[in-house]
Amino acid sequence: MPPISAMSPDPAPGPFERLVALVADDLDRVGALIHERMSSQHAPRIPEISAHLIEAGGKRLRPILTLAAARLCGYEGEDHVKLAATVEFIHSATLLHDDVVDESAKRRGRATANILWDNKSSVLVGDYLFARAFQLMVETGSVRVLGILSDASAVIAEGEVLQLITAHDLTTGLDRYEQVIRGKTAALFAAATEVGAVIAGRPEAEVAAMRTYGDALGIAFQLADDWLDYGGSAESLGKNTGDDFREGKVTMPVILAVQRGDASARAFWQRTIAKGRQGEGDLEQALAHLHATGALEATRQAAREEAARAIAALDAFPEGEMKTALADIAGFVVARTV
Repeated sequence: MPPISAMSPDPAPGPFERLVALVADDLDRVGALIHERMSSQHAPRIPEISAHLIEAGGKRLRPILTLAAARLCGYEGEDHVKLAATVEFIHSATLLHDDVVDESAKRRGRATANILWDNKSSVLVGDYLFARAFQLMVETGSVRVLGILSDASAVIAEGEVLQLITAHDLTTGLDRYEQVIRGKTAALFAAATEVGAVIAGRPEAEVAAMRTYGDALGIAFQLADDWLDYGGSAESLGKNTGDDFREGKVTMPVILAVQRGDASARAFWQRTIAKGRQGEGDLEQALAHLHATGALEATRQAAREEAARAIAALDAFPEGEMKTALADIAGFVVARTV
């Protein structure tokens, strides 16, 4: 994959491309560091599986947010590159583990590592990437940064376990659902942006604002994903549409559809989600229920509100290219649902 800075510019760059352009040099260095640290002298399967996932065309939004947050806060050192690589390693490790747990066959438009290799290799390489992440954290010499990212790692694992527990459970409410997405997605977004302000030595109000921005952006991102699983395309998701339905995941669209549906609709969800008995045409029927109850539109609106909360958090910072780009990326995350 060529360096980001060497790629041909889009004649009409969108919000994501504009943000990438502002951190392109740093992002190239992050890519080089990731490639260096995912190597192994003794186990060639580690770089094989790591490269399959990390170099599969993902947008690297989370490490980009770390770089952008550091630059927004005036940081001029080098540790933001290590922290961005750390964030990407943590994210990649969780993806490898998630695909095993979910028995996923597709990720970013490609066969998953657990399909191409096996579950054991995927789990162990995920563990290796977590270890590499902690090595990079320690190299920054910041105990506070280590605390933020290690706490986020624990919350992510907790969120994944909570999602496992709530799968097929139609008694799950919106409060529990928010706990799940705060853990599995928003925790890393929040940590990724917060550490950028911390290493820059910014006042606590700005550190808190950066954390709020990441938290809200992460929630908006996950809400958009949960909507797209029913209302999007495989290209938009990088995985098969309807996977959440097939796996019995109880996401916001399903929770609202159950709460708002009639007895017939609730019986449908009980059979397909709670009992996991699904047949031909059930996904289409699920979509009909979701549209009839307004569950999909309500999920989209919730994503918009979180994006607005992210943008409002940026009021703590002076106007400039980076602030505008970070505000625009919040809109970009929600626009994926259009």
